[in-house]
Amino acid sequence: MAIELPDDLIALERSAWEEIQAGTLTLETAHAVQAAITAFAAESGESRLAVETELKKRVRHPEPDSGAV
Repeated sequence: MAIELPDDLIALERSAWEEIQAGTLTLETAHAVQAAITAFAAESGESRLAVETELKKRVRHPEPDSGAV
């Protein structure tokens, strides 16, 4: 079952992914993402690894829209 990730965490990871692709990722962005992942994992009771894995999967390898033709 997929973890329900908050929109702000997804947006933060998207920003980091864009920076990675552009070669401009900063330590501040990387630390912000990791801190947000850790905080969400603690709040949700999910493992930090499971949260990070689901987040990266959703941002970097999104499922195609099932309604698209």
